[in-house]
Amino acid sequence: MTVTLLSRGHMLIEGPPGTAKTLMAKLFAEVLGLKFKRIQMTPDMIPSDIIGAKIVDPKTGELRTVLGPIFANIVLIDEINRASPKTQSALLEAMQERCVTIEGDTYNLP
Repeated sequence: MTVTLLSRGHMLIEGPPGTAKTLMAKLFAEVLGLKFKRIQMTPDMIPSDIIGAKIVDPKTGELRTVLGPIFANIVLIDEINRASPKTQSALLEAMQERCVTIEGDTYNLP
């Protein structure tokens, strides 16, 4: 995991349920003081559930950007095969370009 982090790469962790894959990633982030997010994929997820969206603030009436869980330093995506192709495409941009586009604006990932 350390080599993956230092090389700014990606890592695939596979294994049967209950073998502490999530715990390992979470503790790794915690020990290093990094932000960790786990995303449980479902067939009905849409890209904005992961990357974020622009919303109207009910208090001010102004448009503001809400960043999604993909903006954590370490992101664990569980059951990626269950996500729709459109949602997987949003993840591909994040992984390849290290940025995401939210309604025309580009945001760099940590």
